[in-house]
Amino acid sequence: MYTPPVNILWCWRLVLSLLIGMVGCTPSAPEPVYRIGFSQCNTDDAWRRAMLAGMEKELSFHPNVRFRMLDAHNNSDLQQRQVRELIRQRVDLLIISPNQSGPLTALAEAAYNQGIPVVILDRRTTSRLYTAYVGGNNQEVGRTAGHYAAQLLRRRGRVLQILGTPGSSPATDRDLGFRQALAAHPGVQLVAQVEGDWQPASVLRRLPAVLRAHPDTDLIFAHNDPMAQAAYQVARQQGLARRIRIIGVDGLSGPGNGLQLVEDGALKATLLYPTGGEEAIRTALRILRHEPYVKENVLNTMVIDSANVGTMRTQTEELATQRRDIQQQQRRLREQMRRYASQKMTVYLLLASLLGALLLGALAWRSSRLNRRIRRVLEGQNAEISAQRNQIEQLAEEARRSSEAKLRFFTNFSHELRTPLTLILGPVEDLLSSPTELTPAQHHDLKLVRRNAQRLLQLVNQLLDFRKIDVGKMAVRATEGNLVAFVRELMDVFEKTAHRRGITFRFLPAEPGISLWFDGDVLDKIFSNLLSNAFKYTADGGQITVSIQRLPAANTVRVSVEDNGRGIAEADQPHILGWFYQGSQPSANGSGLGLALADGLTRLHEGTLSFRSQHGQGSTFEVTLPLAKPTTFLDAEPDHLYRPAADSRPDDEPTGPPDEAAPIRSDTTVLVIEDHEEVRDFLVQKLQPHFQVSTAADGATGLRLAGDTIPDVIVCDVNLPELSGLEVAAALKGDWRTSHIPLVLLTARDAPEQQIAGVQAGADLYLTKPFNPTFLLESLRTLLRNRDQQREHFRRELSVDTATVAPQRVDQKFLADLTAIIEANLDRPGLSVDDIARSLGVSQMQLYRKVKALLGTGVTDYIQNLRLTKARQLLLHEGSAIAQVAYQTGFSSPSYFATLFKGKYQVSPSEYKALHAPSQH
Repeated sequence: MYTPPVNILWCWRLVLSLLIGMVGCTPSAPEPVYRIGFSQCNTDDAWRRAMLAGMEKELSFHPNVRFRMLDAHNNSDLQQRQVRELIRQRVDLLIISPNQSGPLTALAEAAYNQGIPVVILDRRTTSRLYTAYVGGNNQEVGRTAGHYAAQLLRRRGRVLQILGTPGSSPATDRDLGFRQALAAHPGVQLVAQVEGDWQPASVLRRLPAVLRAHPDTDLIFAHNDPMAQAAYQVARQQGLARRIRIIGVDGLSGPGNGLQLVEDGALKATLLYPTGGEEAIRTALRILRHEPYVKENVLNTMVIDSANVGTMRTQTEELATQRRDIQQQQRRLREQMRRYASQKMTVYLLLASLLGALLLGALAWRSSRLNRRIRRVLEGQNAEISAQRNQIEQLAEEARRSSEAKLRFFTNFSHELRTPLTLILGPVEDLLSSPTELTPAQHHDLKLVRRNAQRLLQLVNQLLDFRKIDVGKMAVRATEGNLVAFVRELMDVFEKTAHRRGITFRFLPAEPGISLWFDGDVLDKIFSNLLSNAFKYTADGGQITVSIQRLPAANTVRVSVEDNGRGIAEADQPHILGWFYQGSQPSANGSGLGLALADGLTRLHEGTLSFRSQHGQGSTFEVTLPLAKPTTFLDAEPDHLYRPAADSRPDDEPTGPPDEAAPIRSDTTVLVIEDHEEVRDFLVQKLQPHFQVSTAADGATGLRLAGDTIPDVIVCDVNLPELSGLEVAAALKGDWRTSHIPLVLLTARDAPEQQIAGVQAGADLYLTKPFNPTFLLESLRTLLRNRDQQREHFRRELSVDTATVAPQRVDQKFLADLTAIIEANLDRPGLSVDDIARSLGVSQMQLYRKVKALLGTGVTDYIQNLRLTKARQLLLHEGSAIAQVAYQTGFSSPSYFATLFKGKYQVSPSEYKALHAPSQH
């Protein structure tokens, strides 16, 4: 039998004692939560604040009450809507302080009939269907005021009364009580009354005329203190303040209220009218708790004059201080309650944690005995496993080093093979293209050597690509181009083979052009491998189909290569994309690299390569590429000459901002710099049908737009704010980015010396206002034609033979610098537009537009033209090999170079060498 240790028994005793203590100090059950709704419509702000202060004081003793107060701001219609909302919310008790008795009577009865207790505060309704009433006796207030007035006047004098809002119960009752009291004193005469509507503004507006009509008035009785104060102001303005005595009602404390007015002598007296806020809350709670309560709670009144105002003020201030103290004590109590609840929860958590710890300790003590026995067994097993793991790690490290060494060897070996392959292919190409008579056997043997040397070079390139992908050194340099045109030109290379073997070779694009961001070199290798495989495994007379389809739902494009060859065995399909895997029926010409390289390059291009195949019936390989430009792609212009369809944009043309308007008639852009709005709109109207037009209202903005957008032609006014048109012309012609742009100056100055100044500033044309719009349009077209001719001149002049041009003009200097940079880096395959732009200190966009304007071609095309021109010259050198020339001029592969060379000169490099080789005798 298990016996707990002594310390565990002691802990159990401690837990039991704490639990007994917690049970002994458990607080009593909390009171239920009551929801009380209150709607009030009193117009006297001071009286309303005093009433709410009393309510808040009493509510501070009852934290279980949820009190909601709605203020109707003296609007009976608004108060009716508020009361309906409180009834709809089914509050536990409703307190109503109406401004007028009639409008709220029906709603008070409705709430009462629905079982909601209703407490009427201050002003009665016309019905007796309510639970309780709390408020002063307004008739008693009026009678007390009347008797006090008679006493002040020694029962003889003339009295004026200022009433509240007609129809309100307080005004009616106070007037009735006041008249009843005066009836007992015949010597006191009520000479006039003023409707004050409870508002001082009404008194200030109406009382002066009444006082002028009754200047012998001895006393004024106002139904509340604010109206009494307004009466005092009127009496003082008419010089009657010393003689007329004024009595008010409310008796509230605080600056500007009744007690202060009595102390200051503005009022002779004020009658205390209790707010009833505290009593209303007490009565409401008695009702909700089902305790005995009084239905009619009439609050007493008293006269406050100079004899007792000090005592009343002192008592009021003491009450206010006590109320603040109570509120502070309530806040402290709430804080203590929160702290108590937090500490209680902490104690409970600690007890639970302690109990859990004790249970876990007991389990741990028992488990430790078992663990000691198991540990001895495991230690022996762990030592054996550790020795095996170390041996496995050592073997894995040796295997990794061996694999790395093999890959490094293959890579280095592949690099070393390039030179002898170049030296093999060069002489073979020379022999095949030379006019020397060869026997058919020799010609066949040379073709066999060339074919296998090219295959070996392809394998070397694939090994290098495999190594680049493996170590993450191959980057995708993409540009936007037409994928359909790219694939069509790539298929042209295989047309001859298809024709020779009788294979039906079809191209089925779903659209004439699909714009896509892609790296031409990468896609060339992917599709060349897929097409080579299709031709390799398709029998003569078979069929190969290439199709292209846009997939809008996935935002991708799919290129499919389908053949009806022998297909892939089911056992080989899971491994067919692996490196060096040749399948269960390997081909004599297979290396196991082509499909694996295509798959790796496709994933590098952020696409997917998939296939489906049925043995004996053919295979379909699908390359899916993203339509949007992936973030991993590097910005670069294309390194190939594949052209988009006629209705597509050139590959290297930069994309304009998304909100740029599409051209209406032409791609030619015109910048109009004109500060006169109507003239500017007129120019836009005349030019927009023929050109893309942008505008600027001043010279500084025009200069900035010209530098940013590089327009084809600029039309500029001479008289411009801040920067004149002549200054704009000088700045444009002095900046190499804009020096080539034809400039037309428009001005109202027609003096010869002014025209000469415009031409000297660099203007190509100087037109005076008013001008003929047709003449302006034809002039722009002539300037653009002249620029095209100049562009052709530069293109003829800037060849490899004349790479440096005398810097006679800014444009010639720019083109000379551009050509020098390209020639210095001509053997670099990775030479990009970004590299050239950085060397010139400009952005890619500015460089592109400058070259496009001067030469009519993109930067990449210009680089390609220089490379091909240089290659053409090198091919004429005796002993130069085609592959060697390709690498010397920066092309990534001889096959790629051959495709581009034939595209430009309509003959292959070998045919070109044969045509220009010196004749042998």
